[in-house]
Amino acid sequence: MFSRAAGAPLLEGNRVRLLQDAGENYPAWLEAIRSARHHVHFETYILYDDEVGERFAEAFVERARAGVRVRVVYDWLGAFGKTSPRFWKRLRAAGVEVRCYNPPHPSSPFGWLSRDHRKLLAVDGRVGFVTGLCVGRKWAGRPEKNVEPWRDTGVEIHGPAVAEIERAFAQIWGTLGEPIAVEEPAEASAPAGDVRVRIVASLPATATLFRLDQLVVALARRRVWLTDAYFAGTTTYVQGLIAAAQDGVDVRLLVPDATDVPLMKPLSRVGYRPLLAAGVRVFEWKGSMLHAKTAVVDGRWSRVGSTNLNLASWLGNWELDAVIEDEPFAAEMETVYLRDLANATEIVLDAKSRVRPSGEAELAHRRGWGGRGSAGRAAAGAIRIGNAVGAAFTDRRVLEPVEARLALTAGALLLVLALVFAFVPRLLAIPTVLVTGWLGLALLYRGWALHRSRKSKRSPRT
Repeated sequence: MFSRAAGAPLLEGNRVRLLQDAGENYPAWLEAIRSARHHVHFETYILYDDEVGERFAEAFVERARAGVRVRVVYDWLGAFGKTSPRFWKRLRAAGVEVRCYNPPHPSSPFGWLSRDHRKLLAVDGRVGFVTGLCVGRKWAGRPEKNVEPWRDTGVEIHGPAVAEIERAFAQIWGTLGEPIAVEEPAEASAPAGDVRVRIVASLPATATLFRLDQLVVALARRRVWLTDAYFAGTTTYVQGLIAAAQDGVDVRLLVPDATDVPLMKPLSRVGYRPLLAAGVRVFEWKGSMLHAKTAVVDGRWSRVGSTNLNLASWLGNWELDAVIEDEPFAAEMETVYLRDLANATEIVLDAKSRVRPSGEAELAHRRGWGGRGSAGRAAAGAIRIGNAVGAAFTDRRVLEPVEARLALTAGALLLVLALVFAFVPRLLAIPTVLVTGWLGLALLYRGWALHRSRKSKRSPRT
């Protein structure tokens, strides 16, 4: 049942190590890269051009010059404004093979909606890493300036599951150019431990992990403990959490307080009330940005990876998660979770059913935390606004009182736009002409390219 939902087999004979934050993840990654003898496969959403990214660049360059095949995939939108062209040019000049996922193209006006949000490293078919961390100073922090590192989680895997990580990388690499040759080593096939692992490699529009997340919540009997950086659960997923809590399951959700998009914090709280009313316990992390995406259920099922609990991750992105079915590993995950809750504030409903932190002293702690933001967080907020507005229009679910502000704001904005377009119609006509013209040219280009491709296939060979 789990294999069907996830589209991924359960593989036995693995050894798994839980890694916390950059302090444990980065040294393990760099050690694996520096020990590579055949190949290094690295895929990330963001690789910052800073002192942390420089350490990885040096490791990539050194291995490439030593004759190791080093392949790197990064996301165009994730790297935009964070990594200079000079950085990639230097890697390529040293022999590192670099491919960029989904840069903007005139023939694909909405291509930017799909992102490569995976974070993985695989070395020589013998060790693999699945994680929520990108590479940059934000994750490492600045101890000399009392800037804490971002809270994040990853796993190191040895054993047969490494081949699935390699396969996931090869899949996206092949969509961006010449595929990886079949003579890659298969050292990962040898058993390395007794842990069962499932590597869930999600593709856009497949909803593989969404199906699995729904199934796990439905089958939970004792505990569902979730950590998520950009929570914006769909109505069906939220209803699943509510049903589990009402059935006596201990459902907990840990989300960030300080976020890289300050505007999204009030939007996140919009979704708390129905969860809290049903008995789901919600906590906000008090430290720096909480970026982890993990779950531990019933003391035996765990998930660590890149997928956030929102539609952008479930349906729009390439994602990668390790699902571990092992009681000792789940016990370690639960220990870490409880330690994280010790640095979090529980959110409760007061007597007037308002969402607020537990303890008046915490109110003084609240402060804004700026940043340049993230596409995932913005998408999560947009989804929540869309859910509220859509519910108001279709009347398919009862709107919560806490969603009144969203409905009022959206209604006022639509009314203002209607008045502007009524009195200054050119403001509407110009962008409409530009967008429809762009879409028309894109479709003509695609059709022409497909027609040429069909003609070339039909032409006789000489």
